[in-house]
Amino acid sequence: MFLDRDGVINRAILRDGKPYPPQTLREVELVPDALPALQRLHEEGFLLIVVTNQPDVARGTQERSMVEAINDRLASELPIDEFVVCYHDDDAACECRKPKPGGILDAAARLGIDLSSSFLIGDRWRDIEAGQRAGCSNYFIDYGYAERKPVPPFSRVHSLTEAVRGIVTGIATEES
Repeated sequence: MFLDRDGVINRAILRDGKPYPPQTLREVELVPDALPALQRLHEEGFLLIVVTNQPDVARGTQERSMVEAINDRLASELPIDEFVVCYHDDDAACECRKPKPGGILDAAARLGIDLSSSFLIGDRWRDIEAGQRAGCSNYFIDYGYAERKPVPPFSRVHSLTEAVRGIVTGIATEES
């Protein structure tokens, strides 16, 4: 199970309708259903791997140590098995920055994960495209951000709980 971080397990900070990561520990707020939803996935036997882009480090507007402190806090409050973080900006043309699937592929290879039976939950087009390129089934939490939408196929949901319910029960409303 692959999850985006900001907007999926913790609230994104919205500015002009666009999501941004929290800049400090004080700004970190779990989405209301994060703990029960992730506990349910863990109980079902899923490894929970957070795959997140944090380009503000490359842009010089965030310290890597703060990103790691935020991840540590999330890991202390939620049953997360691992964080895979891309600290690059688009200019780096790296393989780990979503929408490229490098972070997902690396984690899957290291942990022996079958991507064809894996899921990704994200709230932005980059998440969904990375999951598609990796061969995962994808759940898009649609918050109505003022930005590009993902290209189908994916299952559109409105909360983490709704995505987890669809994964666990096998019921999906797929957009094509």
